[in-house]
Amino acid sequence: MNDTFILGEKSFSSRLILGTGKFASAGAMLEALNGANAEMITVALRRVDLNNPDDNILSVIDRTKYIILPNTSGAQNADEAIRLARLARRSGISDWIKLEVTPDPHYLLPDGNETLKAAEILVKEGFKVMPYIQADPILAKKLEEAGTVSVMPLGSPIGSNMGIKTFEFIKIIIKQSRIPVVVDAGIGRPSDAAIAMEMGADAVLINTAIADSPEPGRIARAFRLAVEAGRLAYKAGMGEVSEKANPSSVLEWVSKIQ
Repeated sequence: MNDTFILGEKSFSSRLILGTGKFASAGAMLEALNGANAEMITVALRRVDLNNPDDNILSVIDRTKYIILPNTSGAQNADEAIRLARLARRSGISDWIKLEVTPDPHYLLPDGNETLKAAEILVKEGFKVMPYIQADPILAKKLEEAGTVSVMPLGSPIGSNMGIKTFEFIKIIIKQSRIPVVVDAGIGRPSDAAIAMEMGADAVLINTAIADSPEPGRIARAFRLAVEAGRLAYKAGMGEVSEKANPSSVLEWVSKIQ
């Protein structure tokens, strides 16, 4: 299906972005990357030992094959997130950044005010900013106006595998957005990914649901197929929901036969 989308002036064929945390081994992570057929992957900057290139996650990733999306996971305010983003750029990792500001250690919910503050500064410095946010349509528009290349509303808390609990708010964000909407956090099953795509999301980001599986390569492929199916359904158009039954056979034809 030739159905690409533009993110930060780059064209993507895969609408499945993969996280690299929580895998039991580097081999399991690579199996998942192959199964997902992803083009962009996230890497937590706090997991990268920049002083030892042979002892960090980047050493096993083919950086000619994937766009690396460093994330500022662990940042509790705008200043910390900005510092991490600048560190990634100075180290030659990327000028893409998944902006995460999560001062709440229990639910890891993003701080909208600090996220917007950091985004405005990083955009001015030339970063391609993809902010992780609560499913807040007003904040999403402010971030779009600030120049972010996407918005990434959560489906449910990070790593919860609870599925999409913010469905109606994400629909509003998609409806009013002029930049790609990537549903992030909480997607636990391939059916959740399909739902996100069916409502019109441009992409999904998945980590825990794949990393936790006994067979990460196979479940990653299942997610890839679900994303493709959901996108195809959205493009094709789906039948309207009705509160009453509607016969699948045309009654006039039935009467003529009788």
